[in-house]
Amino acid sequence: MENKRIKCLIIGSGPAGYTAAIYAGRANITPVLYEGIQPGGQLTITTEVENFPGYPNGVSGTQLMEDLRTQAQKFGADIRSGAVTAADLSCSPYKITIGEEKIIEAETLIIATGATAKYLGLEDEKKYAGMGVSACATCDGFFYRKKQVAVVGGGDTACEEALYLAGLASKVYLIVRKPYLRASSIMQTRVSERKNIKILF
Repeated sequence: MENKRIKCLIIGSGPAGYTAAIYAGRANITPVLYEGIQPGGQLTITTEVENFPGYPNGVSGTQLMEDLRTQAQKFGADIRSGAVTAADLSCSPYKITIGEEKIIEAETLIIATGATAKYLGLEDEKKYAGMGVSACATCDGFFYRKKQVAVVGGGDTACEEALYLAGLASKVYLIVRKPYLRASSIMQTRVSERKNIKILF
């Protein structure tokens, strides 16, 4: 195995990872950033981003992430392909395994792995991602104004998404797979009080 020691390692290439790389680069730390299994993060599967500062006319998720990547590189970030497969955080320097062949010893470690949307596993979910199938009401709700939409889930997150969409869509169907809501009582109350949300158990 190859071993290398660096000052700053960033894991993840979404907005948080690239922002960390920009700041570290401007501080002359020369960070190394590993992109992970989805370079650019979740925004690369978003058709249009209209709520990111500096883009008054909106920007595609892919273009936004490319702009952030370019800016990070401008300040000296060393951006590499690869995913972390193991980490020993018991003492400094931290030992991070990339793939199966490389161990990096990092004095500073920034974990910016973001989140992964939880999909249902239906056959055409990926096919229609960004074209009617979404995992972020705040990101994409604008595109469903005055339309009928469905949210799947019965926890707090699903209820929050349904409530947000209720302010935009004509009707929101909250499809709950269990015979009851798992959400906190206050979220259940808010959902049940919205006239344009219909809960389907």
